[in-house]
Amino acid sequence: MAVLFSNEWMNQLKDAWNASDEVRGKLAEINFSSVIACGFKGDGQPTGIFIVENGECISAGDYNGESVDWDMRADKKNWMKWLDKPLGIASMGMAVTMGKLKFEKGDFGTMIKNPSMATPFVKSFSLMADIGGE
Repeated sequence: MAVLFSNEWMNQLKDAWNASDEVRGKLAEINFSSVIACGFKGDGQPTGIFIVENGECISAGDYNGESVDWDMRADKKNWMKWLDKPLGIASMGMAVTMGKLKFEKGDFGTMIKNPSMATPFVKSFSLMADIGGE
């Protein structure tokens, strides 16, 4: 099992993302392109990076100082909990409200109100859970 947000883990997520019509396909319909970073609260920078063009992840791996559109952070304990039981719309909203999931960059409020973005975003947490991690 790969280490959460490692190069290996991020590329497993890339493969799962691109194989998912519920994520890649739905985001392609709205021409979604973005640079997404993930990491841990308190770290100076994200750990992993995920580059999406027109719904498809074209690159994933270690964060190397790229400019990002989204930067999600949480404590490792919470990430591991969400790998075991993925966040849904309601639990994600609660995690953000309670500060367990923090968006260092990106407008969570606008995104979560847009079903064409929110549904694939929530589904991506299920993909993370399918991969697991340590």
